[in-house]
Amino acid sequence: MRFVSKFFPQRFKLAKLTNYPLVGDFLHKLFFEEDEMYYLTKDTVIEMDRTIEMPDNYVLPSKIVEHFIREADFHWKMDFCICRRSNECEDYPIELGCLFLGEAAEQIDPVLGRPVSEEEALEHLENCREEGLVHLIGRNKLDPVWLDVGPDEKLMSICSCCPCCCLWKMLPDLRDDIEGNVKRLPGVEVSVNEDCVGCGGCTEVCFVNAVDMIDGKAVIGEKCRGCGKCIERCSENAIELKIDDLDYYDKAIGDLERAVEVRKG
Repeated sequence: MRFVSKFFPQRFKLAKLTNYPLVGDFLHKLFFEEDEMYYLTKDTVIEMDRTIEMPDNYVLPSKIVEHFIREADFHWKMDFCICRRSNECEDYPIELGCLFLGEAAEQIDPVLGRPVSEEEALEHLENCREEGLVHLIGRNKLDPVWLDVGPDEKLMSICSCCPCCCLWKMLPDLRDDIEGNVKRLPGVEVSVNEDCVGCGGCTEVCFVNAVDMIDGKAVIGEKCRGCGKCIERCSENAIELKIDDLDYYDKAIGDLERAVEVRKG
């Protein structure tokens, strides 16, 4: 944990190293191989009556984490967020840490947190959402490495990220095949309309530097992970989100189930 805390400010340099031959291959195998993670769009930015006509059985993105919490045999909650603590975050609660699911989570050092019930896990994530944090869920090889647990495919990570301290702010600096393992939900599109006044607030909250100011207007790039923080920040309602693929829930669940197993057996 001390190593991670000291390394954290240097994560952008490490990310850039992945673009070099041999060194990048080594880092990929050590820290990123077989990662499969999704940023979940915030429920609050999906406007039912404006951006898309929603059927009655539409499922909000938060239901994805709730699905895996209910499926998991074991839930383990960190007592703090190692990213926010390492970055000395002043904007979001440091005590709201990651949630880990699956058999490998039983091996985590108790000095870092404790096992929790299904109900406690759900309450924890609700508290995270109320604080404006964004969920990132999936298989993340970095976690089994620094936690010293395994096997990798038996540990599901559910991070609750803030825009200032998220580990994955290094995504733009990573090699393409590595950064591509951290995805947005299928069918999610974020766009800027003619109401943009060029205030730049959206650029301040983007996790992955996917928003640029061009000719005094915000432009959403391909690196966007569809979390929706920029939509919340925009005071002019100039950023819109729509979901073209209403099967996104089943597709995301299927991908994550293939990547990591949260039940024993």
